[in-house]
Amino acid sequence: MKYIRDLKEGDKIFDIYLCKHKQAAVTKNGKPYESVILQDRTGTIDAKVWDPNNPGIDDYDSLDYIEVHGDVNNFQGALQVNVKRIRVCREEEYDPANFQPMSSKNIDTMYQELLELVQSVQNEYLRQLLEAFFVKDEDFARAFRNSSAAKTVHHGFIGGLLEHTLGVAKLCDYYCTAYPVLKRNLLLTAAMCHDIGKTREISPFPENDYTDDGQLLGHIVMGAQMVAERAALIPGFPHEMLAQLQHCILAHHGKYEFGSPKTPALIEALALYYADDTDAKLETFKEILENNNEKTGWLGYNRRFDSNLRVTRLDG
Repeated sequence: MKYIRDLKEGDKIFDIYLCKHKQAAVTKNGKPYESVILQDRTGTIDAKVWDPNNPGIDDYDSLDYIEVHGDVNNFQGALQVNVKRIRVCREEEYDPANFQPMSSKNIDTMYQELLELVQSVQNEYLRQLLEAFFVKDEDFARAFRNSSAAKTVHHGFIGGLLEHTLGVAKLCDYYCTAYPVLKRNLLLTAAMCHDIGKTREISPFPENDYTDDGQLLGHIVMGAQMVAERAALIPGFPHEMLAQLQHCILAHHGKYEFGSPKTPALIEALALYYADDTDAKLETFKEILENNNEKTGWLGYNRRFDSNLRVTRLDG
């Protein structure tokens, strides 16, 4: 099997993948086609079935395991498969474990690092809140460790939510040393809680899709609700502290046009916004580089970065 991460422009594929998502669409000329997301344990790739009425295209659907015959092209800086044939596979033809994308980092090690950050929070109320989630709630901890941080954009794999959260928390920890004006206890708590709503927004693998609550409320609102629910169980939890923590969560997307219910009014909220954006953007760029599997040269225009991206030539 040739994994998605190893694909490069010009490759021809004839392998089994999980059909993560399938959507019917129409070109500007009114011709029907199908937009598909293929997945294996190394990631996902966009695919297009330009002739869905071709007799070589089986009747397939989302979450089917399908044998795909097609060509790998480069479209706006990202790889894309032009699908020629599809066959729905029988259960004995595949191992589901090969199709669950997984963090390249050790999940146990990452979680231990997160717990060390929890214990470094000196405010007793905020530390109790963090322990209520990450130490005492086994169901939440299990979901958090196994969740992705997104469907496809960045950290879209098992352990992705943990990896992203740890990355954001480490950046915030550094910010606190560089800018002592920041309240470390508040910022680190907000960093570790900023995306906890994604355990409810996105369903587990292999679906890894938005839940009804995710569609209706979103992870930002649900995350703010979750910390309020836990804080209510801690005797004497200060209202102002809770409000500031919730504000950081509600403002962590930074701008209204980015889906943020609030814009940052606290310096800690601003720091969290930039830490979250930095980790997400760098991971997105890293995944583009890995998916293109290029050593040097230009990758083409990418709409997320509004730029023609290039692989760095210098060493180190």
